[in-house]
Amino acid sequence: MHELSIIHSIIETVEATVAEQDAVVEVERVLLQIGDLAGVEVENLEFLWPAAVQGTVLQQAECAVERVEARAVCLDCNGNFALKNYFDACPVCGSFWKEVKTGEELKIKSIELCVQPADAVATATN
Repeated sequence: MHELSIIHSIIETVEATVAEQDAVVEVERVLLQIGDLAGVEVENLEFLWPAAVQGTVLQQAECAVERVEARAVCLDCNGNFALKNYFDACPVCGSFWKEVKTGEELKIKSIELCVQPADAVATATN
């Protein structure tokens, strides 16, 4: 279940981003881009998310996932086709020589922050 380690990496990345801000920041949403060939069980990631982010800057954040279809180009006939797995042959010519173009992504596409200037928070608490 490497999805948990993926979540921990996301937490580290987002915490570093938040630490760079010159204001009080709340993370509202994290959008992940996950390709069909990335080897990630999205259902497991979504199941683990609430427990894994407790006590972190992502505690209140929504985790959204954008799936990326796996596509390749045949190196013999230049056909463009969808892949279910790495070993699929070109449906046009049957060749196994291909270049995977999409579907291997595993990245944070965006982080939505709600930012309040530090002096506004200090004023509100005084």
